[in-house]
Amino acid sequence: MSQSILHQNIVLVLNRNWQAINTRTPAEAFCQMATDVATALDIQGKDWMVPTKWDDWQQLPVREGDASIGTASGRIRVPTVIVVSNFARVPMKRPKFNSRNLWVRDGGKCQYTGRDLKPGEGNIDHVVPRSRGGATTWDNCVLAACDVNSRKADRTPEEAGLKLQKVPSTPRELPVTALLRNIHGIPDWDPFLVQK
Repeated sequence: MSQSILHQNIVLVLNRNWQAINTRTPAEAFCQMATDVATALDIQGKDWMVPTKWDDWQQLPVREGDASIGTASGRIRVPTVIVVSNFARVPMKRPKFNSRNLWVRDGGKCQYTGRDLKPGEGNIDHVVPRSRGGATTWDNCVLAACDVNSRKADRTPEEAGLKLQKVPSTPRELPVTALLRNIHGIPDWDPFLVQK
């Protein structure tokens, strides 16, 4: 295994109720397993998941396609999913402000015309323009059709003759389970993540 993979968040963390709550690097997962903070899941297909403690995990064979690391006593398989034994909550988190999450909040619609937008047809508009001190925040940004945003330029909606469909606001907090994404395409994660 390359050094870079050892430090990538490729291990899904579940609480003791088997709800996804975070991701970890293999290095962090091994530390949690070795100190009995977490147990790894030996997963072989959708219907076979066996919680496995650190001592037993070290004895498991490395299957073809498994990520593994070399140690003095041989290769050890990197777990794809671990379960934290003493944590039951699902933390809440507010979506991070970015164009993708703004698109989700605004339902893919121009907030001035109500028109459904295709990817590339919209961009972020600052209701109070940045040139006038407007911040790049949930409460001051909306999704706007590119042509509408260009026409608005550095004016307020009122000055440009535009009316917002709804006042922009900060999205509510969501369980972190709803925000976790399988960006590495690890099949073992799929049963635990909210499917979009």
